[in-house]
Amino acid sequence: MKKQAKITSKGQITVPHEIRRALGVRPGDKLLFEKDGSGVRVRPVRTKSPFEKYRGIGSPGIRRGRKAVVRWVRELRGR
Repeated sequence: MKKQAKITSKGQITVPHEIRRALGVRPGDKLLFEKDGSGVRVRPVRTKSPFEKYRGIGSPGIRRGRKAVVRWVRELRGR
């Protein structure tokens, strides 16, 4: 996929929609530019797991973390 973007006088660019979708980035996300021997690579900066928003989705009423799960299992077993 090849797309072009124009740099403004302030050094800003608009990343084309297809590229944003391919990278999985949204407004406010950060991009990392890495120079290597053949050119420059652009990667999204992932500060947290992309699966974080799904954690705990199938277990309502159980808090996150090992201690919470152990407590829930003990309550379930009647201990």
